[in-house]
Amino acid sequence: MTDPKNPFEDLMKMGQDWAKSMGPALEAFTPEGIEKMWPTMSKDVMEAFFGKAMNPEGLDAKTRLLLTLQGLVIQGAIAEPQIRLTIRHAAEAGATDREVDETIAMAGMFGGAPAMAKAMQLAQTVRDADKEGSE
Repeated sequence: MTDPKNPFEDLMKMGQDWAKSMGPALEAFTPEGIEKMWPTMSKDVMEAFFGKAMNPEGLDAKTRLLLTLQGLVIQGAIAEPQIRLTIRHAAEAGATDREVDETIAMAGMFGGAPAMAKAMQLAQTVRDADKEGSE
């Protein structure tokens, strides 16, 4: 009797083969690469897209991004690139380190301590990268 084959192996192989056919550089592409391709939007742009532009009585971009961060943290480590990107954008929209940390801590009540600890670690990597970039 042979071991059953993981049904996702073929699907993953098809995706990898397709990426290779599109361009050799995509062969080594990782989800983290998306972060390097996606620039941090300015506060004004985020306010236009995520803030009060469409709903003047609604939430501002900073609050929406903090809520997004909370949802991503609750999902856990599967959303690492999205967590880093959201932290970066929340800071640009005016969120302080303390507000980001409080959001992550609150999410820990729903997503658990491991998810919270990982998100705090990711927040620190974003802050460290920002410090390196500004030096």
